[in-house]
Amino acid sequence: MKSVWQETVNIPEFPRLKGDINTDVLIIGGGMAGILTAYFLHQKGVKYVLVEKDRICSGTTQNTTAKITFQHGLVYQKILKTKGLEPAQKYLEINKRALKKYEELCKNAECDYERKDNFVYSADNRLKLENEMNALMKIGYNAEFCEDVSIPIKTVGAVKFPHQAQFNPLKFVAIIANGLNIYENTFVREMTESSAITDCGKIHAKKIVAATHFPFINKHGSYFLKLYQHRSYVIALDNAQQLNGMYVDENRKGNSFRNYKNFLLFEGGGHRTGKSGGNYNELRTLAKRFYPYANEKFHWAAQDCMSLDDIPYIGKYSKHTPNFYVASGFNKWGMTGSMVSAIIISDLLTLGANDFADVFNPSRNILTPQLLVNGFEATKNLLTISEKRCPHLGCALKWNSAEHSWDCPCHGSRFSEKGKVLDNPANGDLKL
Repeated sequence: MKSVWQETVNIPEFPRLKGDINTDVLIIGGGMAGILTAYFLHQKGVKYVLVEKDRICSGTTQNTTAKITFQHGLVYQKILKTKGLEPAQKYLEINKRALKKYEELCKNAECDYERKDNFVYSADNRLKLENEMNALMKIGYNAEFCEDVSIPIKTVGAVKFPHQAQFNPLKFVAIIANGLNIYENTFVREMTESSAITDCGKIHAKKIVAATHFPFINKHGSYFLKLYQHRSYVIALDNAQQLNGMYVDENRKGNSFRNYKNFLLFEGGGHRTGKSGGNYNELRTLAKRFYPYANEKFHWAAQDCMSLDDIPYIGKYSKHTPNFYVASGFNKWGMTGSMVSAIIISDLLTLGANDFADVFNPSRNILTPQLLVNGFEATKNLLTISEKRCPHLGCALKWNSAEHSWDCPCHGSRFSEKGKVLDNPANGDLKL
């Protein structure tokens, strides 16, 4: 099971750490967020080290659909209602800057960067779309309303953001990672206040950034309550529709569409990790109906960290960890989320402040309806009788027959049939 990106790119290799080292900044996690943070610190002349437990971009980044947009579903009406006008405007502005920064970096990089319009459609709720248009008008952004969109799903309309973008994320990383101070196959097993302990050495650092997808330290930040994980599935179809844009359902259980060269990337079948869902079966059934002459060439699955309020957690890991930072909870918008986190965290590390950091503050109020759902799922699975328990916090694991893995419904850790950890926050293999 490889994504179309993995089949088209050779990522540069980096050595494994051997022995103890000292640095000013340690970045843990070699996905897009960690790589971009390292890139900005490198540009600013900061002494840093990035460590990755496997190969860089071997996790979520290689499984993205790589849409670069500041249209994140219908998020602006929610932010405006729950946070107010200024936070909504700041969220929009920093994500617009993220798109612009990608455009600058991709200008001289052969990474299949293309400007595309983005559409968020609804199959049955026009009022949601109209509310989003009204919210955007109050915030100061002129979106467009489309009655019809060129996808094979019947819709009640769509909100259009023009001039967004898409690219090949691994081609991009292969270029910007060259020359960065990276150690691969270096798994951080334990943390102390100012150091990380790996299998082959200790890293002493003045400041530490956790860009590990799901934050793995439970003692601070309560991320086991503030995040859950969601899986979605992608098939790359040959001889299918060529679209002039990127299309996303406002419903997280819906479908998204975008082209990459001759392929149509068709996404859907999503569900909370550890729960049942449509997975590949749902996608393939729809593909046969929508594109009867198409052929499936690739298939893969993505896993996303979902925050309590649809805003990522970017900044200080907790109130009690002044030299420890985090980037997580990108809510399926990992490309702009990674860039936003790299901009904010590199500023916090070098300047001590960023004008947009307050919106993404990980220590903000967590009293939301989603908190109750997360707490209920954790309690239910902790009380479930099962031989196989997640080593993260002891929840009962569920068998995922579509992907032949053991999945945790509490926090999203996943393990292979033989017990190898596939997705964190679990920081070790399953003992079978």
